[in-house]
Amino acid sequence: MYDVAERSGVSIATVSRVYRNPDSVRAQTRDRVLEAARALGYVPSGNARGLASRTTGVLGLCFPDYSDPDAETEAEADDTYDDSAVMLYSDQIIRGMERAARRHGYALLIAASLKGGPESLVAKVAGRVDGFAVLARTVPTEDLEVISRRLPVVMLAGPREIDHLDHIEVANSDGERELTRHLIRDHGLRGLVFVGGEKDSPDAEARFRGFRDACAEAGLPVPDEPDLRAVMMTQAEGERAAEALLDRADQDGGRPQAMLFANDQMAIGALHALERRGVRVPEDIAVAGFDGIPLSRMVRPALTTVRQPIRRLGEEAVELLVQRLAEPTREPVSLMLPVSVTRRASCGCG
Repeated sequence: MYDVAERSGVSIATVSRVYRNPDSVRAQTRDRVLEAARALGYVPSGNARGLASRTTGVLGLCFPDYSDPDAETEAEADDTYDDSAVMLYSDQIIRGMERAARRHGYALLIAASLKGGPESLVAKVAGRVDGFAVLARTVPTEDLEVISRRLPVVMLAGPREIDHLDHIEVANSDGERELTRHLIRDHGLRGLVFVGGEKDSPDAEARFRGFRDACAEAGLPVPDEPDLRAVMMTQAEGERAAEALLDRADQDGGRPQAMLFANDQMAIGALHALERRGVRVPEDIAVAGFDGIPLSRMVRPALTTVRQPIRRLGEEAVELLVQRLAEPTREPVSLMLPVSVTRRASCGCG
């Protein structure tokens, strides 16, 4: 910075203002400083800024690695493939957070891994960011309690576990209830099965509650547990679940009229398994998912699903972090984002 100031004939303070608040410097002077910086290869030090301001200019996002190789293969095999087609749940949260962070002048640090447990990443991230968003099930509650004493933390998805933290979730139960009602009321389907996730998956459990509520309203049997549970909720798990449900039905003498899955990735995998077994969708069995990932509209038949505003989830997380950084003592906020049923060919619509 000293060299840039000397070369451009201005003070150190002026060089600093060019990078911190460029509009406060006359255009001619600003151009002269930037030209000198380019000639000298000068780049402002984020670490040095952080030492002075005790901030990093970085926000963090911590979540398990939800990659699904089958989803990428499926999209790339399609003639209309583009990069957005393989965007899954976590990808779209990242996209939303990046967009909002950039708008507020922040960078985004992402920590995603299953190896060694996501808990091991939290301390690393917390020391490098001004605040961070954490997806449900990623970090133990007791660890979040400790970290939130010195950093703003926003919880994404799932129920609100810590009252003093900002929190965002989507209307999972409402969405699944409306989807199930549609299958029962509009298509006359009554033999429904539900494939859920692990019990500690708050989103999947909320969706199962919505399914149960709709069954109860319609006078159908209300299951205590999903017909099957998947561990990773990937396409491969969806294929295995569909195969298992068909095998079970063939032994019992009656196939279900509809298969509902706790996310789109599993539902898409199920479509492949049903096609291999010669089961027509939706003529023989209707299929539905949840999330509204781009791939859901590319498969054939196109998937009926509940679309949640995943990118907005990421954007709202940044907004809450920025507000919390500006006003640390304000009351905690809990947001519930709405969802909508997208009716497509896999249930007989469209």
